[in-house]
Formats: sequence, C-alpha cells, structure tokens
Amino acid sequence: MQAIQRTIEQGQRFLVASHRSPDGDALASTLALTLALRQLGKEAVAFNADGAPAPFDFIPGADTLVQELPADSRFDATFVLDAGELKRAALPDSLEPGTLVNIDHHPHSENFGPLYWVDTEACATGIMIHRLLTAMGIDFSQQVATCIYVAIIADTGSFRYSNANPEAFRVSAELVERGVDPWHVSHALYESSRLPRLRLLAEVLHTLEVAPHGRYAMVHSTRQMMEQTASAAEDTDGFINYPRGLRGVEVAVYLRQVGDDVWKVGFRSQGTYDVGSLARCLGGGGHRNAAGVMLDGTLAQVKQRVAVELERLLAS
Repeated sequence: MQAIQRTIEQGQRFLVASHRSPDGDALASTLALTLALRQLGKEAVAFNADGAPAPFDFIPGADTLVQELPADSRFDATFVLDAGELKRAALPDSLEPGTLVNIDHHPHSENFGPLYWVDTEACATGIMIHRLLTAMGIDFSQQVATCIYVAIIADTGSFRYSNANPEAFRVSAELVERGVDPWHVSHALYESSRLPRLRLLAEVLHTLEVAPHGRYAMVHSTRQMMEQTASAAEDTDGFINYPRGLRGVEVAVYLRQVGDDVWKVGFRSQGTYDVGSLARCLGGGGHRNAAGVMLDGTLAQVKQRVAVELERLLAS
C-alpha cells in the first residue's frame, strides 16, 4: 500500500480500469479511486470497455466513464481493479500504461504488474480502495463514499453473503456517517428494474432444473429469449440468486447464451463447496462462493459437462 501511495503522490496522470462486463464492485471501485484522484488534483481517466451497465449507471462519476482511449494514450500509472487477469480489462494495445497496479480480492489473481496488492479476505475491491484513501489521510467526498458503499453492498449481497465480515459493517457505518443514503443506493440497485428484465426473468424461471438429489439447480437464457423480451445482458444481473435461494440447494448455476454455441456460465455456492475451484477446472475462475466460465457447445452439452463437474464437486 505504501508503494501505491508513493506512485499516486509522484504521478499526475492516471488510468483506472476494471474487467469487462463490470459488476457493482468493479465499477464502483473504479469510480471511487478515479474521483479520489481528481479530488487530489490529479488527472484521472475511468475506463471500461463495456461502459456502465444498468443498474450501476447511477453511481457517482459513471457519466465520465470512457469506453475508448485515444491512440497511444500515455499515463504515469494504470490501476487495474477487481480484474483477476490483465486481459479482462481489455486495455488497448497502443496504451502506454506507465506503472501497472493490480488491486484485487480474487484468489489466484494474476501478478501482472510491479505493484500487486491482493487481499482475498477483503469483502470487495472497493473496501481496499477505502483502506488506501484512509492510509493517505484523504478526507474523501460523499461521492467517493457512495461509490465505496455500492462496492460493498454489491459484493456482499447487501450483507447476505459469507464475505460480509466485520470490516464491511464498520466501513459501511462510517460511509453512512459521511452522508451516504442507504435507501437511495438500495432503491437504485434493487427497485428500479426495467420492464424487459422482468419479462426475461419470467422466461428464465420457466427453465429451472433441480438435480434429483436437490443439491444444485440451473436456469438459463438463450439469445432468442433476450431478443423476444428486448432485454440486454445487464438485465440478467442477480438471476442466479433465484435457484440459489431454493431450500436444499448448495450450488446454483446460470447459463447465458452469448454466441452460437457459446455460453457464459455462472456459479454460486452457499459456502460449503468451492465453486472457484470448479470454475478453474473448466477454464474459468472466481471466488469460493462465486465464479464463472465461458464454455462452447450446445445447451445440452454444456449442461451435461457442468453437471458432471458438479456431481464430482458435491461428492468431494
């Protein structure tokens, strides 16, 4: 953290990026650091190749996020947050990033730069940004506080997941004292659904399949379903929590078609089983309780492949 602090103090122009298809933590931690750097009088650019999807477009600073960078852009340092692997940030080949800084809380996060700060015990990358700003003595703004709060809420499932540790509650209380409005955040995240999302959810719930022993369950969406409901990838956020919420289910799976015979597969565990290891066996990655992978094949082939690995995991 001290090396990162020196990098900030000595530099003037910074790029802050996270992984494609950003979740709440990736996007909110990006914007928290970007806004804090600007507060220090630095030039900071927030970048994500896929932009700010709903429902996260309300986060302070989201309107300044860029999806493209000018050719041969040059920075003193580039922060890659919550990405796991450098390639997931989709940085342009012509970029001159300066010092690469990896800040992450994913296990097995790639050591791709000279500054590598990974804490798998952190509930969110956003809370690591809070630690950094606090260590630097920055009296950060309410906008930065809101970003950090969103990161915590998003990655702990509103404090419902096992990573909701004491630090998450302590920091959240501090952020509310700084002026964060929990109702505003919760309303934007959970009670502002687009109509196409609800129509797609109705279709997805019809695909529910529960294993005979009841310990895992799957749902899926096809491109045709999304076209018929005029929905987008961002509308599927949280769908996996429906099979996960079934009594007796240890692991939930959501398969989303992203191409001809290409599926994005998400896994969620109740905590007993490590779906991160399951995803890595299939070529993906993630946390113990939340992970994912891209798989090729027909829907039936992918479901069968996933089922085989799930049965192996549950038997371990």
